Amino acid sequence: MGATARQMALVAFMQASNSTVYAGSWRYPGGAADFLDLRYYQRIAATLEDGTFDLVFFDDRLAMPSIYGDSCADAVRYGARPVKLDLTAVLGALAASTRSIGLGATYSTTYYPPYHVARTFATLDHLSAGRVAWNVVTSVNDTEAQNFGTETHLDHDARYDRAEEFVEVVARLWDSWEDDALVLDRDAGIFADPDRVHELRHRGEHFRVRGPLTVPRTPQGRPPIIQAGQSGRGRDFAARWADLIFTGDPSREVAAEQYRDQKERIAAIGRDTDLVRVLPMAYPVVGESEAHAKEKEHMLLERLVHPMASLTLLSEVTNHDFAGHGLDEEITDELIESVTGVRGLVQGVRRHVGPGTLTLRTLAAHRATLLQGPRFVGTGDQVAEQMGDWFTGGACDGFVVAATHLPGAFEEFVRLVVPTLRRRGLFRERYTGTTLREHLGLPRPERLA
Repeated sequence: MGATARQMALVAFMQASNSTVYAGSWRYPGGAADFLDLRYYQRIAATLEDGTFDLVFFDDRLAMPSIYGDSCADAVRYGARPVKLDLTAVLGALAASTRSIGLGATYSTTYYPPYHVARTFATLDHLSAGRVAWNVVTSVNDTEAQNFGTETHLDHDARYDRAEEFVEVVARLWDSWEDDALVLDRDAGIFADPDRVHELRHRGEHFRVRGPLTVPRTPQGRPPIIQAGQSGRGRDFAARWADLIFTGDPSREVAAEQYRDQKERIAAIGRDTDLVRVLPMAYPVVGESEAHAKEKEHMLLERLVHPMASLTLLSEVTNHDFAGHGLDEEITDELIESVTGVRGLVQGVRRHVGPGTLTLRTLAAHRATLLQGPRFVGTGDQVAEQMGDWFTGGACDGFVVAATHLPGAFEEFVRLVVPTLRRRGLFRERYTGTTLREHLGLPRPERLA
């Protein structure tokens, strides 16, 4: 395959928040502090569009971290992602200020109704001229449940059962208008052809939705779907529905194994594996010199994330209150068995630190610092080479680029890394299409029958 025959996809990972996914980013020297100002997001999106990124994607949670000690105090005190702006407003503003870059947002299948999600993303897809994607999540913890009128979160399998029906309903709502349903015949007084606008009359286990949607079929037909489930059930769900699959892999070997497994699941249900992009999240730490990049990495790992912020976020992601445990307490087999999600976290940390005693401090740092995915550290040329090794080595179809600080990390990446990726034929020189599906090389889907 020629150097230009296959090019990587690049997605920028964002939160409409005081921090990036790296919890200490708000403390980075010289970082922007105007995260409540719309112009903050517009500046970042403009930088990413200059770098011809496929997509700027916004993660979301529906609660302030409050599991630890049954209180949000430490999340607020230490800046452990206590701020989450509404993504509809953010994406709408970015649709107006950008021309080409894709715009993705997280919306939960557990706490929103499918009609609302279908209408929101169909509207955004029209207003952005076909540049929107939906990240499907099932949400993670009890504090989210308590913000939506229930005490406890649904269990894992129940959430995915609901999500399967939810996504199918959304897809059929998006397809409830045929492409040529709009007539707009002023002389005859015919606005649209009712034979080409279809009611669903869906009556399922979880939802009853009459339809049709109040938004005609969108420029992309259906906005691309993003999914990041790592369990077996999550991978099967992604194989059926996702156009983009986000992963968290600590090494190229682990990424290659997940890539192989995910592509096999996609092929097993009859989908074209070349039309689903698998993208691990990665932290580039770029410097004008290798020594400069390593100094930055040391600061990011050792100085900026408060241990209590780490523990607060660990409690959030595992839905378990760690307030009764000490930071230097050993992670025992009993704890691994009793707390959902800890086993996978422990396995991930072990790939970084090796065997030996593992403490809660180290495990918590895995969730809040730069240990979740690979760090590509060095000059622009060195970082591009590391990314190219993963891409050409069968580990991924591109990357979700996570910023260590904003806006500087993305500015450095676009200025120092993107030109080398382009010279090597690994990334586009310019946008050649208008929709996100065209950026990703994905066809416009036919309507579901």
